[in-house]
Amino acid sequence: MGKKKDQIKKEKPLDKMTAKELRELALTLEGIVGVHAMNKNELIAAIKEVRGIVEEKSKKAVDVRTIKTRIGELKEKRAAAKEAGNAKLADSLRRRISTLKKKTRRAA
Repeated sequence: MGKKKDQIKKEKPLDKMTAKELRELALTLEGIVGVHAMNKNELIAAIKEVRGIVEEKSKKAVDVRTIKTRIGELKEKRAAAKEAGNAKLADSLRRRISTLKKKTRRAA
């Protein structure tokens, strides 16, 4: 009887698992590549995708990495605007960068 209990062992919800536990689980599943480079949210998404779990999204998910790449692009444009002497454009870009930074802080 003891062996059956071990085999039927309940798995805790993905959201409650640590990143380390999620990596171990992802390594056992086929179709997930680059497990060690993923953060917790990416691991959960990949595991749900492989298992076929569809999640209803109540509000728009914010991806911090994409926001940070956008911030980097805007910083380059701002530096170019400063060099060109366009203070109005540089100030506008500064405000956009600030807004995006606030979004990343709220998402964390």
